[in-house]
Amino acid sequence: MTNRKTLVWLAVAAVLAVIVAYQTVSAVSRSNRTAAALAGMPTVAAGTDVLAGITVVPARTHRFDYRRSVFGDAWDDDNDAPGGHNGCDTRDDILNRDLVDITHVFTKRCPEAVATGTLHDPYTNATVSFTRGAKIGEAVQIDHIVPLSYAWDMGASAWPFRQRLRFANDPANLLAVAGQGNQDKGDAGPGQWMPPNKSFACQYAVAFIAVVRGYALRLDEPSANVLRRAAATCPVG
Repeated sequence: MTNRKTLVWLAVAAVLAVIVAYQTVSAVSRSNRTAAALAGMPTVAAGTDVLAGITVVPARTHRFDYRRSVFGDAWDDDNDAPGGHNGCDTRDDILNRDLVDITHVFTKRCPEAVATGTLHDPYTNATVSFTRGAKIGEAVQIDHIVPLSYAWDMGASAWPFRQRLRFANDPANLLAVAGQGNQDKGDAGPGQWMPPNKSFACQYAVAFIAVVRGYALRLDEPSANVLRRAAATCPVG
């Protein structure tokens, strides 16, 4: 169990590095973007099998008994993931982490809920304005990098409830993204969907792999092939 916790914390660090790198790239001039991206992008050692230790199966088998509720209430702060029990729901935790130019408002679910902010969307490279309101979830959504139903099909169905709740709220598996991109992805694995922003392929692959490995999930072969190719675009380090 200690090893798994270590891997999940490493996954958190990897995703935070992705966020920092992306925000940095978005803040500099176009002529300097390549250097800025390389400065913060994950690196892969030459000859490394990025999927070592992960069980790869020929195809994803859909169980058809998935329900969102098997992972607990959406964005429940009563979870054991990093940031859980901090008095703020997970959605606002991720908005506070991923958006810039933020203003706050007090709500029952979070004393420092995000009222307004700007998202530099890693999936589409678009800049999206966020304003809390009745249609709060449309413009900016929180994506599970490894989708919940994908995880359910690839091993999470055998987990105890508290582990599923942790997974659904683990910052290592969450990104604030443009709503339409999240809808386009749905519950697809990398074999069926990758971010249309090709420059984000390395970061997405590293994050996806880290979560799958950290939670000992299986991976379908088409997704494994795509992730290997995407990871091969990472700088060698």
